Amino acid sequence: MSIPTITIGVALDRRNAKEVLHAILHAILFHRLFGTVKPQTFEVLDVTVPGVADPEMEQLINDKVDVFWKAIENGTSTNKRGQILVTFSEKRPKKSWFQVYVGEEDVPWEQWIINGEMRQPKSDKDFDIVLASTLSKTLHTILTYTSSEGGRTAVPLITNATGISPFPIKISIKMDGAEIG
Repeated sequence: MSIPTITIGVALDRRNAKEVLHAILHAILFHRLFGTVKPQTFEVLDVTVPGVADPEMEQLINDKVDVFWKAIENGTSTNKRGQILVTFSEKRPKKSWFQVYVGEEDVPWEQWIINGEMRQPKSDKDFDIVLASTLSKTLHTILTYTSSEGGRTAVPLITNATGISPFPIKISIKMDGAEIG
């Protein structure tokens, strides 16, 4: 079974990389967390970005952005590129061969792939304008997909409404095709 995969590409510079990745992850989670979400907004390069005011989500986002940043800075990625994958799953009963219940398994229902590439801008001001435009387009992509028919039908039935998300969320980092965090 193929799950919907939404790909976002962004060219980053050293000054704004963490802030932009932080904003994109917050925007995705803001539109995909179905529990009681306390909203917040961020200003990144004069673009207002929606976010989630939750300490656990903040920590998860900060940790993953730090892993991505350190891998780029320390040369884990040979070409200064990497991916942040956000996977939303649902818990389903896992059965063995003879239809015997043997626990639960996470079954993915949607994946977001953020392809990030570090670049050395010739002019900081010009690059900021391009990056702000890219961030605006990314927010438009997120909003367009999550409010589309396909984006709404991808979400499984919510059977457990406790916490900030009724679904397991996994954020992972890939560099040169290998998962590092």
